[in-house]
Amino acid sequence: MDGYIANKNGGLDWLHSIPNPDQNDMGYESFIKHIDALVMGRTTFETVCNFDIDWPYSKPVFVLSRTLEAIPEKYEDKAELVKDSLTNILKEINQRGYSRLYIDGGATIQSFLKEDLIDELIITTIPILLGGGALLFSELPEELEFKHVESKVFLDEIVQNHYQRKR
Repeated sequence: MDGYIANKNGGLDWLHSIPNPDQNDMGYESFIKHIDALVMGRTTFETVCNFDIDWPYSKPVFVLSRTLEAIPEKYEDKAELVKDSLTNILKEINQRGYSRLYIDGGATIQSFLKEDLIDELIITTIPILLGGGALLFSELPEELEFKHVESKVFLDEIVQNHYQRKR
């Protein structure tokens, strides 16, 4: 609830703090069907790679990083490293036919917001205060206004809000 997306140690265990015995995906499968590709930062990519699961994405994944030299061999056919300005990266991705992009990762989302490159936000809030850690949002050069589209409640506790950028 306090805007952190990872705890003070970078942990994500709190994401599973609400029992979900029926494995409700909270709209994820429906959402992912409507996107063309994912754009994520290095930290998010490495976090996903360290999950004890098979690669979870069927869509193309573009990894933004200034420090990563190459995608690890195990994931070469699953993700592509991109390095350039966000505007140039988006132009290249769009020219390849991908226009509905899922932007993932705190620093990546913050960078896109700073350049006003996000048209929609879907924010899912779990009723827990982490008290510190990795923030979803940071300072912006100017205010960005969004319009509320809808809210959904999952498992009687998790609230998902959908917003569209006012332009």
